[in-house]
Amino acid sequence: MLLADYLQYVKQRNAHEPEFLQAVDEVLQSVYPVLERHAEFRKLKLFERMTEPERLISFRVTWLDDKGDVQVNRGYRVQMNSAIGPYKGGLRFHPSVTPSVLKFLAFEQIFKNALTGIPMGGGKGGSDFDPKGKSENEIMKFCQAFMGELARHIDDRTDVPAGDIGVGGREIGYLFGTYKKIKNEFTGVLTGKGIGWGGSLIRTEATGYGLIYFAQNMLQAKGDSLKGKVCLVSGSGNVAQYAIEKIMQLGGKAVTASDSNGFVYDEAGFTTEKLEFLKELKNVRRGRIKEYADKFKGVVYQDIDAKADHNPLWALKADCAFPCATQNEVNEKDARNLVKGGVKLLAEGANMPTTIEGINVILDAGVMYAPGKASNAGGVATSGLEMTQNYMGQNWTREEVDDKLQDIMKGIHDTCLAAAKEYGKPGNYMAGANIAGFLKVARAMQAQGVI
Repeated sequence: MLLADYLQYVKQRNAHEPEFLQAVDEVLQSVYPVLERHAEFRKLKLFERMTEPERLISFRVTWLDDKGDVQVNRGYRVQMNSAIGPYKGGLRFHPSVTPSVLKFLAFEQIFKNALTGIPMGGGKGGSDFDPKGKSENEIMKFCQAFMGELARHIDDRTDVPAGDIGVGGREIGYLFGTYKKIKNEFTGVLTGKGIGWGGSLIRTEATGYGLIYFAQNMLQAKGDSLKGKVCLVSGSGNVAQYAIEKIMQLGGKAVTASDSNGFVYDEAGFTTEKLEFLKELKNVRRGRIKEYADKFKGVVYQDIDAKADHNPLWALKADCAFPCATQNEVNEKDARNLVKGGVKLLAEGANMPTTIEGINVILDAGVMYAPGKASNAGGVATSGLEMTQNYMGQNWTREEVDDKLQDIMKGIHDTCLAAAKEYGKPGNYMAGANIAGFLKVARAMQAQGVI
């Protein structure tokens, strides 16, 4: 089959799922040379099988709000691939959740998890429930209703969900408590649990920390470091907060943060005091990023027009860019602005935040580019470490977990470079990540037969 034939096959079967098709297209561009080289992969239709979920579960979630009114939401779990381990991937509570979004995330998760070296398959789930504006009681009621159905389909050796957008420590607690009551057992069925009841140290920080560890490895491969680098960061949630923290610790200067309304530009850079204010603003009070500009002198706030053809955050001058907000936040024009602004490295903290057109601009300009399946794998890697601790009945120290995280990110970095070089794409982290992840899963599927 030609590359176009593979794309046509997937498009015909998933015609109304643009996010999923985008993810498949991006991976296929990299792994097609692998398919050309390995006739056995083509014969077994391994790529076609990887694009089809092993199981896609959809269910109704019915709950009562504080007024006593009945609310109805949709819940999902996409169990994409279990060739190398139990399904692993987050739960997302957000109005934008659709089967297409979850399939794209679960598909990406297959390769991301494979890169970590920890035995985890790919999955994703969630609901169109919006936690914003809901009371504590309403969030608890929804989580209990959601887990009332999800519990039928998961356990600690089959499918181990985690948090994602809209699902933090609070929601994980309610979900875990409900599962424990339903099953009458205490197992590590969810990751992102609280310290003291099965959680792992560093899990909260892991995605942001891992992102910056990966970027530091990229720079070191070129004889450089983050020290003194001006960094653009989008988002203001968990990933962005700890990316900013690690940038500061490694001597860089983070100058931006954003939310769905707008962004702040702090030319002086974040400090410990400023970052603590951001964490309190977003994690406790759940306020808007504009308050950061109101609080600190010299900070500029600018609204973001979702309908505009570019995001002015990416037009600022900087050395490194870390999109940590959501998918497709860096388009072709944004990418051109980043190149014009002097950016030499872009590493993704969010899942698929750069469009294919944007990626091409970045690569053509010689900017170092790290896809999210490699650079943001620290979160799921530490989830895997939490699973391991749960299986063993142990709790590792903060230093132990952080050391393992650094080793995993270094391993992913080196694996990507090696795979890219082997298939004639030296220095191309996107090709390397896709090829290395695909090969690991493909060989496991080949060994296990046609199932």
